[in-house]
Amino acid sequence: MIGGDLFFKFLLWREKHIKESTFILFISFLVGICTAIAAMILKTIIHWIQNLLTADLAVDNANYVLLLYPVIGILLAGLFVKYIVRDDISHGVTKILYAISQRKSRIKPHNAWSSIVASSVTIGFGGSVGAEAPIVLTGAAIGSNLGRIFRMEQKTLMLLVGCGAAGAIAGIFKAPIAGLVFVIEVLLLDLTMTSVLPLLISSVTAATMAYVFTGTQAMFMFSQTEDFAIERIPYVLLLGVFCGLVSLYFTRVMNRIEGVYRGLGVYWKKFLLGGTMLSIFLFLMPPLYGEGYDTITSLLDGSFIHLMNTSPFYRWSDGYWGILIFMVFILLAKVFATSATNAGGGCGGIFAPSLFLGSISGFVFAHTSNYFSFTMYLSEKNFALLGMAGLMSGVMHAPLTGVFLIAELTGGYDLFLPLMIVSVSSYITIKMFEPHSIYSMRLAQKGELLTHHKDKAVLTLLKLDTVIEKDFETVTPDMSLGDLVQVIARSGRNAFPVVDDKGVFLGIVLLDNIRNIMFRPELYERFQVSKFMVSAPAKIQVDMPMEKMMQVFDDTKAWNLPVVDDKGHYIGFVSKSKIFNSYREVLVENFSAE
Repeated sequence: MIGGDLFFKFLLWREKHIKESTFILFISFLVGICTAIAAMILKTIIHWIQNLLTADLAVDNANYVLLLYPVIGILLAGLFVKYIVRDDISHGVTKILYAISQRKSRIKPHNAWSSIVASSVTIGFGGSVGAEAPIVLTGAAIGSNLGRIFRMEQKTLMLLVGCGAAGAIAGIFKAPIAGLVFVIEVLLLDLTMTSVLPLLISSVTAATMAYVFTGTQAMFMFSQTEDFAIERIPYVLLLGVFCGLVSLYFTRVMNRIEGVYRGLGVYWKKFLLGGTMLSIFLFLMPPLYGEGYDTITSLLDGSFIHLMNTSPFYRWSDGYWGILIFMVFILLAKVFATSATNAGGGCGGIFAPSLFLGSISGFVFAHTSNYFSFTMYLSEKNFALLGMAGLMSGVMHAPLTGVFLIAELTGGYDLFLPLMIVSVSSYITIKMFEPHSIYSMRLAQKGELLTHHKDKAVLTLLKLDTVIEKDFETVTPDMSLGDLVQVIARSGRNAFPVVDDKGVFLGIVLLDNIRNIMFRPELYERFQVSKFMVSAPAKIQVDMPMEKMMQVFDDTKAWNLPVVDDKGHYIGFVSKSKIFNSYREVLVENFSAE
């Protein structure tokens, strides 16, 4: 109690002595520190579990125990979520988008730690997913809840959610620029210079802490031994198209598979199907085990033959086309292994699978092209690097993130031009077929997505209770025309809601509809309100999203519509003019440059 009083006094002192914009910078710095610590905790636990399970296993021989580990991992993670967390923590980035769109940027406090526990068990035991989306949700939850602790308003909460996500990316990848552009492209609204600075502070702080505690070396050590030639640009463009199509395959198939698992309903059915599918694919294609970063490192080093050593197809995968066919099978199977891990009860993201698939795609493209004598020689490791940017751009619909993330992950800044080319061409390719990223697809199908369109962003920030007008005089259906005229005389409105004795909305009396009889006293007792009231073109539910409400206005061509609760009780009216005025106020307050 004493501590609460002191904190409350601190908040009052802060409001008097520290400017809001300055205090936001302090919180963004704090978010950067916390997200970096969370990222390091997650990576440490994952590596500890991996080392504990695999330290005594031979690398070059088939280890059938590895088929069992991932199944145990998704079982433990699933039980943890089902019986301890008791909430859905999958699809981390999708949950952040939903929080921004529908929950006023409020993320539940348990998301600041529950994703770390579940994903570390899933990935540490070899689940075919990545740790990045869970840590992004963790970072966003840290930002949201720190903002709520310090009593920040909604627009600041939204910014702090972005700071948490940016810090998480920067902390786990050592990629501060990628953290910033990820938030701009995938999560947030239009940004001003005022909001970019907190994002930069969180990203740089988190990346600096990662450098201090884990060293300054890039996550994937890449040495470019062959310079990129301008003559290879057409091949890079084609690689981008190929990556866009692979991204489309990954997005569509994952969505379908998850739909199948949702249809099963019962948790144990999902686990049995997911565990069986995961074991089969890992047995046939061992590179699908875990995050796949060892495979990426091998491809970037130009050494890939050993990837097939533990596969039962090793004897048939020798030779040029044998290697290619094996890699194509991995390319097609990764989406099934990732979906089985998550839908079967595990917790993980698609960052790592996207990078894994991208390196495979780039290798397959270059390896195939090099077979033919009429094509230029393509560096397979260079194209594996470019493919990572292409898949990241296509799956996330985020070309800038793809470029900067791969450049910072590998130190491959000399390939900046081809990275941009492959990212843009991949993005354009998938946009022709799929308008939404894998993150936003589910929300878009439900109409719950906050997009980068400023109009929709502003509507999301509007609150219905601020635009409801309650100064309309109500009338009852049995009221006489004479009584109605008296109500009209003291009202400044030209519409009158009709309600019953319980307050349930029944209809409207419009002044224009009775103007020809309201000045004839001989009719005052002959007519009742029920005679000339009309139905409303539509009714607005009090919990209806603002964007959907505007769609109702557009469909009905109405200027005023009644607002009712879930039982039909009249609350007030909402008008287009009031919405437009509030729209302009929110637009100026939140999106104008300061």
